[in-house]
Amino acid sequence: MPTLTYYNENARSFVEGTIGVDFTTTQNRFLDKLPIHASILDFGCGSGRDARYFLEKGYQVTAIDGSEGLCRLASEYTGIPVKNMLFQELEDIDCYDGIWACSSILHLPLRELKAVFWKMADALKKNGIVYTSFKYGTFSGERNGRYFTDMTGDTFAELIKEIPVFAIEEMWITGDVRQGRGDEKWLNLILRKK
Repeated sequence: MPTLTYYNENARSFVEGTIGVDFTTTQNRFLDKLPIHASILDFGCGSGRDARYFLEKGYQVTAIDGSEGLCRLASEYTGIPVKNMLFQELEDIDCYDGIWACSSILHLPLRELKAVFWKMADALKKNGIVYTSFKYGTFSGERNGRYFTDMTGDTFAELIKEIPVFAIEEMWITGDVRQGRGDEKWLNLILRKK
């Protein structure tokens, strides 16, 4: 899997490029929809930046990532064990108030993405929410050593019709918050389990 190979080989530089990014506006937008002390799955936690933020705010956090290298670094950073697991291996049922899938499931091809959304729905409690984000556009395929499925509002709305257990609660577009990448656009979504 070239995407996982990329993250394992570049784990430290990826962490250095993302760990210090201020993402509080989006993090708080997600947290505002959750009950106090909610249980959160950080689904593809990368550096552990968001998991640590949620822990510091008093939430119960489970963090997973497919890259062994990122799991090790994120575990050091967050102080919690980060489970090495692929998205497709999620088997939890009725466990989480929220799933945070920030710039993570965008690495799945469309067919696998649909299957993983069903698994996420199963893992959520009733009325649970998902935050997820995709690079904005219509491209799908390999770019810079990783696989990406990009989305527009229209293409995502079409996709989610096939997963009727979710409703789109919020959709918004942002620029990339990393240094020098502000012209890159992201589609952000909050979905609610019906």
